Amino acid sequence: MQTRNPNPTDVHVGSQIRMRRKMMGMSQSALGERLGVTFQQVQKYEKGTNRIGASRLQSIARILGVEVSALFSGAAPVIEPNQADGGEIAGIQALVSSKEGFALNQAFSRIKNDAVRRRIVALAKSLAEASNEAMARDDDL
Repeated sequence: MQTRNPNPTDVHVGSQIRMRRKMMGMSQSALGERLGVTFQQVQKYEKGTNRIGASRLQSIARILGVEVSALFSGAAPVIEPNQADGGEIAGIQALVSSKEGFALNQAFSRIKNDAVRRRIVALAKSLAEASNEAMARDDDL
């Protein structure tokens, strides 16, 4: 049996739900309770592995205090995954959906000094470059 990849739109909507839920300080269990589903089901919705029906999507939006359309905001145009963007959109979604990415985004948004923000970006780029060089050296061994 072949596993299918989640639809990019389902993944995007799920990541928007996760981000909004976390911003509200709500657990997956609490959201699931209000929806009448298990926290495992909420996890599947957030990962995009299970599609969300229209009425359930409307309930989620109401619980999270947003319009349904807000959950689609920023979705990439419907194209074949990883074709036009080289996987960049999926990478960004994965970052902001991760615990570390979410925490990094929150902390970064609280920094008001533009010079400090630029230094942090430069540091991140430098660390990424050093990490990639180290991986390349390891591959050569």
